[in-house]
Amino acid sequence: MFNLFRENTKIALGSIRSQLLRTILTVAIIGIGIFALVGILSGVAVLQSTITGNFASMGTNTFSISRYDFSEQIGRNNGRAKVNAIISYPQAKEFQERYNFPTAAVSLSFTAASSAEVKHLSEKTDPEITILGVDEYFMPNSGLETTKGRNFNTFDIKNNNNVCIVGSDFEKGLLKDMNPIDKTISIRGARFKVIGVLKEQGSTFGNRKDLRVLIPIQLARSLFTAPYINYEIKTMVGNSDMLDAGVDEAIITMRQVRKLNPVEDDNFGIERSDELLETLLSQTETINYAAWVIGIITVFGSSIALMNIMLVSVTERTREIGVRKSLGATKATIAMQFFTETLIISLIGGALGIFLGVLTGGVGLSLIMDTSFPIPWTAIFAALTTILVVTLFSGSYPAVKAAALDPIEALRHE
Repeated sequence: MFNLFRENTKIALGSIRSQLLRTILTVAIIGIGIFALVGILSGVAVLQSTITGNFASMGTNTFSISRYDFSEQIGRNNGRAKVNAIISYPQAKEFQERYNFPTAAVSLSFTAASSAEVKHLSEKTDPEITILGVDEYFMPNSGLETTKGRNFNTFDIKNNNNVCIVGSDFEKGLLKDMNPIDKTISIRGARFKVIGVLKEQGSTFGNRKDLRVLIPIQLARSLFTAPYINYEIKTMVGNSDMLDAGVDEAIITMRQVRKLNPVEDDNFGIERSDELLETLLSQTETINYAAWVIGIITVFGSSIALMNIMLVSVTERTREIGVRKSLGATKATIAMQFFTETLIISLIGGALGIFLGVLTGGVGLSLIMDTSFPIPWTAIFAALTTILVVTLFSGSYPAVKAAALDPIEALRHE
C-alpha cells in the first residue's frame, strides 16, 4: 500500500511539473481562499485574546461605578450614552463607608495625571507617565499583580507613606539594569520609594498601561489638585453567585449617596466585567461569520478551478491511462493516482494559505496591537477541514472518470 502511494506521488509530482504554470495558478486560487479564511479567523483570535486580557484586568467578579453610563454600548437601553456629574471624593468615600455587602471590597481611585514626568537621580522620563491615586484594594479589584515587591497595605494608605508601585516599562527605561525595589523616584518634587513592579500588561489602542505609577490616594490628592476630579469606585464581590445581588445593593447605596429621589433615573454608570466581556466577545462572532462566508465563497471557486484542471489532466493523459490499465492497473489504482494528485495540489495551496493567513491575520495584527499572539488552532483546523472538503469535492469526479475509461478506447486516443 505504501509503495503504491509512493508511486502515485511520484507520478503526481511529475504531472505537476509538466503543467507548472497551470498548477501555480490553481495553487494560488486555493491559497487565496484559505488565506481569507485563516487570516480573518486568526485576526479574530487576536482580538478575542486582547479583549479577554484587557477586561480581565478589571478583575473577576467585579463592577465599577463611574460618572459614565455605558449601558447603551452593552445593550441595556436604546438611548445615548450618558455623561453625568462627576463622582467627588466625599461621595466616593461615603459609598465606601456605607456599602457593607458581605465579602465585598471597595476600592477608590482616580487618574491624577496622564502626562507626568518622573525622575530618578539625574535621569528623567518623557512627560508621558500616568499617575494614579489608589488605595490598598485597587490592585486586587483591578486584577493587577506585582512581579517584584508587594502591594500597598492598610498602613501605607492610612499613614500616607511615600511609597509607589511602578509599571513594568520602568525596568526597561528609568530603572533599567537595577533592582527597582527600594529605589527612590521623584514626582512633582515629592520622593517615593518603589515597593512593587506591576506585571506587564501591554497596550490597548495606544494606551500604554505599563507606563504608570500608583501612589496612595491622599498623597495624589495633595500633589495633583484640580477642579472637578472624577473618582472611580471599583468593587469586588468574593462570591460570583452573589454578584447580581452585590450590584443591586451598590445601585441602592449610590442612589442614596447621590441623594436621588425614587422617580429620578440613575446619574451614574455601572460596568460589570463579565457583562462587558461577554458582549464584546459576542460581537466578534459577526466577524467569524463573515470569515466563513468569504472563505466558503472563495474555496468554492477554487474547488471548481481544481476540478477543472484535473478533468483537463484526465483528458490529456487518456493514452497514459490506457497504457497503465493494459499493464494491469486496476480502477482503484488509477482513481488513487488522480486523487493523490488532487490532494498534493490542495495541500500545497492550503499550506500557502495557512502560512500567509497566520502571518498577516495573526502575527501581523498582534504586532500592530502590541499584544500576545495566540496560536489560532480554530483557524488552522478550519483550514485543514476545508482542504479535505476541497480535495474530496474536486478530486472524486475526475478520479472516477479516469478509472472508468475503457483501456482499448484509451489506447486509441491521440
